[in-house]
Amino acid sequence: MAVANLSADAPPYAPPMARPGFGKRSAPGQAPRRADDFAHLPAREASIASYLDRLPEGAAMDVKTLAKELAAYGQQAIRTALNYLVRAGYLFRRREPVGEGRTQWVFRTYFSRTPRNDAWWKRFLKGDAPPERVDATPEPEPVPDPVPAAQPPARSRAYKTLAMLGRTGDRRVTLSASECAQLEPLVAEWFARGAGEADVVRAVSSGLPPEVHCAGAFARRRLIDKIPPEPFHEPADLPGPAPAADRPECESCGVPGPPEAFSEGLCRPCRPPFLRFDAGDGDVDPAYAEEIHRRAAGIRESLYRRRPGDVLNRKSTRKRSKN
Repeated sequence: MAVANLSADAPPYAPPMARPGFGKRSAPGQAPRRADDFAHLPAREASIASYLDRLPEGAAMDVKTLAKELAAYGQQAIRTALNYLVRAGYLFRRREPVGEGRTQWVFRTYFSRTPRNDAWWKRFLKGDAPPERVDATPEPEPVPDPVPAAQPPARSRAYKTLAMLGRTGDRRVTLSASECAQLEPLVAEWFARGAGEADVVRAVSSGLPPEVHCAGAFARRRLIDKIPPEPFHEPADLPGPAPAADRPECESCGVPGPPEAFSEGLCRPCRPPFLRFDAGDGDVDPAYAEEIHRRAAGIRESLYRRRPGDVLNRKSTRKRSKN
C-alpha cells in the first residue's frame, strides 16, 4: 500500500449537529483548556469528557449519537459516563417545558470544562451567570425505538487499536467512529510492516502538545510521518564466512582461522619463538638462528677439549714433567 495514497487530504471531521435549540451548550466562565483538565477522572469518563469538550456549540450529545461517534463505548457505557459527569459537575441537564401551548417537556444539556457545584448551577439557572444566547426552537428529544439493537459489525485489528487510543494512550487523542474508519488502512499498513499495537499507540500519543484541536488530523499526521520502513531481506547468495567446523583450529588453544595462519598446527601466539618468523613456513628468525649456532659451537668446543686422547696426553705430560 502506498503511503502517498493514504496521505491524501481527508475531509475535516464534522460532528453530528442537533436540531436548533438542542445539543451542547457551554457554560460561561470556564477556565482555559489544559492538558490535565480531566486527569483526575476515570479513564472512560476522562476520554468522553475530553471529546465533549472539543465539540462545537449545538453538537448532538444524546446517548445514541455519542455511541455511534465513540467507537470504543456502547450506549450503556456512554449513559453511565454521562451520569458520572453530571455528579462531578461537568454536565448539567435542565428539564424545561416546550411552551407555545404544548405540554411536552425537553432537556437542555450544558457542559462546563470547569466543574461546578450545585449552588453555582442554581445561580446559573436564575440568571446570575447568563448562558450564551442560542437559537431556541424547542423540539422534543427523539424517543429511542423499542427495536433490538443490531449486532455491531466485526472490526479489524487496526480499527480496534484506533478506537482504544483514548484509553490506552491519551484521552486527548480520542477518535470518533468516522476517524477510526478513515485511519484504519494506514494503521493496517503499520501492521504489515511489522509494527504492533503498542508501536501505534506510542507513535500517536507520545509527546503531545498541551492542546489537540483535531484528534483525527493529528493522528493521521503522526501515523504518516512515523510509519516504519518497509521490511527487506538480503539476497541469499551473498558469500559469508565459512562455518567454524570447516576451518582449521590451533592444536594448542583451539582458535579457528585460515590455513595460512598456522605453522605445524599452531597459531602465531602458540608457536615457539624459533617458529614465529613471518618470512615463510619453516623459516627461522635470524637472531634466534645465530644464537643457536653460537651455543652449538660452544658445546662442540667443550666436547673437543674433553676427548679421551686429550686426557691421556695431559697425563703423560704430567709424568714427564715430574721426571
